Amino acid sequence: MRALIFDRPGEIRVGDLPSPNPGPGEVVIEVGAASVCASDLRVYRGEKYAKPGVVPGHEFAGQVISLGEGVDDLSLGDGVAVYPIICCGGCEFCRRGLRNRCTSRQTLGYDANGGLAEQVLLPASLVAQGHAVKLADGADWGRAALTEPTACVLNSLESCRFRAGASIAILGAGPMGLLHVLLARALGAGEIIVSEPVDARREAAVAVGASRVCRGDPDELRATVDEATGGNGCDVVIVSVGLNGLTEAALQVAGRQSSVNLFAGFPPESSAIVDVNDLHYREVSLTGTQNATPDQFRRTAALLPTLDAVDRIVSHRFALSEADQSYTSREDPSVLKTAVFPDN
Repeated sequence: MRALIFDRPGEIRVGDLPSPNPGPGEVVIEVGAASVCASDLRVYRGEKYAKPGVVPGHEFAGQVISLGEGVDDLSLGDGVAVYPIICCGGCEFCRRGLRNRCTSRQTLGYDANGGLAEQVLLPASLVAQGHAVKLADGADWGRAALTEPTACVLNSLESCRFRAGASIAILGAGPMGLLHVLLARALGAGEIIVSEPVDARREAAVAVGASRVCRGDPDELRATVDEATGGNGCDVVIVSVGLNGLTEAALQVAGRQSSVNLFAGFPPESSAIVDVNDLHYREVSLTGTQNATPDQFRRTAALLPTLDAVDRIVSHRFALSEADQSYTSREDPSVLKTAVFPDN
């Protein structure tokens, strides 16, 4: 089968691998679509680890084409979105339903082969824990592949105690920032303010639900938030791009009893200067989120068919034979999310 292979930082290639055969409890799916995450790009740049020789891709969906012995909750032909975390099931976090925080967590696309391939073998433990989530018949593969990143955004908003009518500022209108915009809008947000220096991304933010946009300057952001909130600051602030200085900018526009989430991963050795008394006296919660729980993933899979705006997040589509371009094209800031589909 054809697959994108990560050899080492800076080196990816489309090559041939043996087609997988399922053992007991395992499942093979034919990939309908896979999307490329900013974390994949960080692996490519050497900022994050993945096993050399692995097939990347933790955002994907497809159809069951082969079942190993003992699999009885999936059938041939089922469409599934894959929660890509392989967890132990027994640690304190797993017992609490927080499998994304499993102390021995592994992830498809980093530690085991992921979705940027014609086929993917789903490990028995992943299948047994219900991480291959069934989709409705006729599911759109491109949209279903966005289940994982959208679930991460749901985790972000829920960790910030988001509620209908809340004001929210989002720093960065890359794909994940835009997913925050459209999900917050779908869940009943009030003012949604987006700070982004790239013209095309500001336009995309408005298209998916932002009420106000600015160009990324901290003073302009503060003025925009003050105008939108009557000087009270936002209830929720999301840092969706990992750049030094944005944590401080986010805290400046956070209101009393607000939540600020460092959603983005930051480069190694990044730091921020935080006035801890300011956090204390204004009762501001500063948090971070990574991945999503299986429950959030399942709820997102059920929600996505109603979110037509999510289709705007993928700006460029590539055939599997061109999958390396799904990485290199992201160097252009006008490119949003990229996705890979089977060759015709």
